[in-house]
Parts: sequence; structure tokens; C-alpha cells
Amino acid sequence: MTTVALDGRGAERGVDVIVGGARAAAADGIALRVFGNPQELAELDGVAGVELLEAPGEITNDDDPVGAVREGTDTSIVLAAADVADGCAEAVVSAGPTGATMTAALFALRRSRGVRRPALAVQLPRPGSDGPPTLLLDVGANAEVRTGDLVQFAYLGSVFSETVLGVERPRVALLSVGEEPKKGTQDVVDAHADLAASDLDFRGNIEGRDLLAGKVDVVVTDGFTGNVALKTIEGTALSVAGAVGAAARSNPVSAVGGLLLRPALGGLRQRMDPDATGGAILLGLRGVAVVGHGSSGADGIANAIRLAARAVESRAVERMTELLQRSGATRGAMRDRKEAE
Repeated sequence: MTTVALDGRGAERGVDVIVGGARAAAADGIALRVFGNPQELAELDGVAGVELLEAPGEITNDDDPVGAVREGTDTSIVLAAADVADGCAEAVVSAGPTGATMTAALFALRRSRGVRRPALAVQLPRPGSDGPPTLLLDVGANAEVRTGDLVQFAYLGSVFSETVLGVERPRVALLSVGEEPKKGTQDVVDAHADLAASDLDFRGNIEGRDLLAGKVDVVVTDGFTGNVALKTIEGTALSVAGAVGAAARSNPVSAVGGLLLRPALGGLRQRMDPDATGGAILLGLRGVAVVGHGSSGADGIANAIRLAARAVESRAVERMTELLQRSGATRGAMRDRKEAE
């Protein structure tokens, strides 16, 4: 049975969604150690597989992530991350502030051997398809990256897509301003050349319009670009859903059409719902850390816990480290090649 350390504070929609998500995940046979206020989490007391642990402190969006993590030794996310480092749990999940969660996970779990920068990876749905989602990384952990970081992100994402999402030999691409190999920043151009010579199934560059098209399984970019792309997709999905709803209510004929389309639109809405994937996972650490959406509902919390458990059970962290070393994609190996050129 996989044990997950769950941050019992910080969800924008309150403690009720944490309680509901924890109940659902525990019903699936996942053991939980929940850090927070035991009184607020009292409904979980006595639930099979759930243990409540006192965490008096909380880090908010108003706090500086690094300073708050360093000083907040009694905060829920710091204690949850430390629980994994101490071997009491195998993964940490939080729907609290993203910066604090990433910082606490990095400090407690540390980078995997040979990794320079961990990357935050999120699953993008494929509208109109029941196939596995496309993995986009980085979406916020690193505003600026080097060529070697992009190469490592490609390896990390490929292993995750294969082991956790079940994609056989994932197709990998770089996000750029054009499909030609020479398009993009110098780091993107250099990464293109390195990946083209790698043992990954590298498909070259793709543009932003193709992110949801299902042409590839893993899309690699820097954290600044990835975060902008992700927020644009989320905002567009909300706007389109609102526009469709307004059009369906505009007159009686449209209302009838809306009723006929409701089953199809409902399925599309479910696939596009961030709660369906549970959040982003921080790849490149020595342990599993999942950053849930701050606005997660109970389903989102439960799916974030399930995602963390799948990553543990598939040995994703160990397999990423093995592939980096075997392929010569560790930080040291790439540095040595550069110096030899």
C-alpha cells in the first residue's frame, strides 16, 4: 500500500475539499498521513488508512516561498514534505501555494542525481480523443533554462509519459515559434540538435496551436513559456464554454440545440476540467511531489493523490534516474561532452 503525505491546509475552496478528496483516495486503498488542524479535519478521524498529524502553521500566497519554507518548520507543507524525506510516506501532495510546495519539496527531497533543474509537468487533455493526455513541461518551475535543461526535461517527461500515463515510446517535441529546426531561441535550436541525436522518439518542433492536437505525447519548453501557454489554454476553455452556454440560451431554437448537444459538451467539459488530472508533478526530484490546483475540488484532491500513488508504484523516479545515466543525459555527462567539443 502506497502512503502519501497530504497537506491539509491551503486549498482555496477550504478544508471540505481536502476531506472529500482524502476520503475518496483512501477508499481506493491509498494510505494517507494528513498534516493540518485535527479539529478541522475531524471527519477523517477513524477513516481506514488515514492518520491525522498536527501542523499548526500554514504558508499562504502572500508569503515569500523560500523564506516561509526555511522559517516555517511547523507548517503543513514543510512537515508533509519532510515526512517523505524521513521515509514515513512515499509522496507528498498539496493544493496550497505552488511556490511553497515546490520549494518545500525541493529542500526536503533534493534533486535527482545528475539533474540541474526539476521541471513542473502538467497533463493536457486531447479534446475529441479518449487517448492519454499530452504532457507539457516545464510550466512554472524555471523561468529561464539552458540547453541541457530542455534535454533533461525531454527525458524526464518521456519516462513519466511511459510509466505513469501508459504511452509506449512517447513522441517528444520542443515548443517553438516554428517547426523548422533553426526556429526559436539559441537554447531551443541547440536542444533540437541534441535531441535529434538522442535515443528518444524526437519529432522536432511544434507550435502553440498544436498543443492539444495530439501530434506528440511530450512537449518541452521553459517554465515561463509553459506557464503562459497553460494559462492561455485554461482561459480559452473557460471563455469558449461560457460563449457556448450563452449561445445555447439566446433563443428557443438554440436552447433545443443546446439540449441535444449537452451529452457531448458534458463529456468535453469533463475532459477539460483540471480536476480530472489532479494537478502537476515536479519531475527531477528524488521523491514524488504533486502540486494540486489551488482551486481543486474534492475530485481534484483525490486525483492528485492517485497521481502521486501511480508515480510511486510505477517507480517513475528510479526509472528517470536510470534513463538519464544510461543515455548520458546527466548534468555531468553533458558538461563533459561540451568541454570535449
